[in-house]
Amino acid sequence: MDFGCTQEDQDLRNEARDWLAAHVEDATDRRAWERTLGAAGWIGLGWSEAGYGNRTATLTQQVAWAEEYARSGAPPRSGHIGENLLAPTLIAHGTDEQKARFLPPIAAGEELWCQGYSEPGAGSDLAGVRTAAVREPDGRAYRVTGQKVWTSLAHEADWCFVLARTEPGSVRHHGLTFLLVPMDQPGRIEVRPIRQMTGTSDFNEVFFDGARAEHVVGGEGDGWRVAMSLLGFERGVSTLAQQIGFARELETVVRTAVETGAVHDPVVRERLVRQWAELRTMRWNALRTLGGSGDPGAPSVAKLLWADWHQRLGELAVLVRGAAASAGPADWSASSPYELDEAQHLFLFSRADTIYGGSDQIQRTIIAERVLGLPREPKGAV
Repeated sequence: MDFGCTQEDQDLRNEARDWLAAHVEDATDRRAWERTLGAAGWIGLGWSEAGYGNRTATLTQQVAWAEEYARSGAPPRSGHIGENLLAPTLIAHGTDEQKARFLPPIAAGEELWCQGYSEPGAGSDLAGVRTAAVREPDGRAYRVTGQKVWTSLAHEADWCFVLARTEPGSVRHHGLTFLLVPMDQPGRIEVRPIRQMTGTSDFNEVFFDGARAEHVVGGEGDGWRVAMSLLGFERGVSTLAQQIGFARELETVVRTAVETGAVHDPVVRERLVRQWAELRTMRWNALRTLGGSGDPGAPSVAKLLWADWHQRLGELAVLVRGAAASAGPADWSASSPYELDEAQHLFLFSRADTIYGGSDQIQRTIIAERVLGLPREPKGAV
């Protein structure tokens, strides 16, 4: 299964490689970089509809773009939540007015989005959300009150799509509504960055205190269906691009093992070979999924595979460094206590791989119940 083998696919791959080589050095400001990508037509390739300032591409061409982006060393995208999650959801469930309002700014890289799903008491258990939304007396908008947590890029976002409870007294997946909430509401929305072990703050707590939301996607009470549809858009294209980054990290670990002499340890050599072989296996599995296997458990299987693999790579990265991996830089200071090197950052960040994006426990439950048909896990009292 060799994806991207037609002449048209190769032409796009060459175009992407040349464009990235010419522009990636300018990608110092992430927000400006999104506008640069949008102006060149690289946002919205995977949308099923064109005409919003985007150009569409075949699935194999999307893979070619994603792989070349990962190889180029370009920075992580700030606009991927709007492009890859919200936009396909609006195309599937939004009104013509909503698509006309929100899709062009996403395609242009002008408006950034974050995802308001997880809550302190409802992380992997999404149906347990408590954030409430009440209609204004004139019925023109909702007032949203509650807290979201682990909200990626909320500190940069212009908008947040929020799953909120609009039916008082409703439980589980009933009575939920999918709302589009502008983040620029001083006094009504507060964003608090969460400092991670790596010293960075990509995640945030978001507090809504009567924040106003005029836009409903899919209708009141239909939020669960829309939310589940959105989660279904995370598929193999992004996984294949992710594996390009994994391969680069593995190459660094192997090079370090050679430099430190750790490669002479037969146990270390076995672990390095295993990491390489498993990464190849993950690629073939992702290609199989991309080819339309129709396996409902494929996303959960892929998440289990790469999360565990990446954690073990982080452990191996510090192992081959030896004692040096436990020490900070020579200029360590109280003002910058988290100046980690590449191996240390990989080790610490990968600790969260088996939690975010759906914990390993949740993925195994999905596979057991929805794929293998095993009895459903008993639920606690609500």
